Amino acid sequence: MDTHNKTAQRVAAHAKEILDRIAILENPYFETLQNGDMSLEQFRKTQEQFYFAVVFFSRPMAALVGRIPNAKDRLDILHNVLEEHGKFDEDGFHATSFQKFLKSIGSEIDNFDQVALSPQIRAFNSVLTTSCTFDELEVGIACMGIIERAFADISALIARAVVSREWVEQVDLYHYKLHAELDIQHAEEFFTVIEQYWDDEKKQYAIKQGLELGAYIFDSLYRDLLRW
Repeated sequence: MDTHNKTAQRVAAHAKEILDRIAILENPYFETLQNGDMSLEQFRKTQEQFYFAVVFFSRPMAALVGRIPNAKDRLDILHNVLEEHGKFDEDGFHATSFQKFLKSIGSEIDNFDQVALSPQIRAFNSVLTTSCTFDELEVGIACMGIIERAFADISALIARAVVSREWVEQVDLYHYKLHAELDIQHAEEFFTVIEQYWDDEKKQYAIKQGLELGAYIFDSLYRDLLRW
């Protein structure tokens, strides 16, 4: 049951407006993936870099937990952090599921510690760190929430594309199948925390800033990876 619109209606609606306006699913990265212009080699190369965004994402999220004054609100974000870590099951870590996906598209990397991090990913991770650590709390929460919401639709798109192009069997869609379903809930957990502050003009401004920031850096990340 989707309770998102019941618990965070205004924040969710504004997030949708932003994602629709920037047309993130029409990003050139996804267009070339779907129309056949992106090769499997290029897709694999960019996804190997995206791995570093996947493994990093829970760190700024954890920083937010320590900044939230209300214990109940902390639980909403903490649940998200635990989900990223497979609820204490290492086999369920999101990093683990993504490595399985990379293997399914032919990646031969066994030790990512030996892979150079691209500036595109470093920039993305750095913005998340700054927004979740130093910006207004609402900026960080909104930023992370809209990325989660966008990734739900992006995951579904990527899953369809790689199956359509016969790069991956449906049964091997480890990471993207999971996130197409899970990240709507994850976004809800972020949006619910800040929905209560929507009527505060100053905090609403911070929320809108965070939503815009998250949409911008996520859209930019995929555009930059395509040029890498």
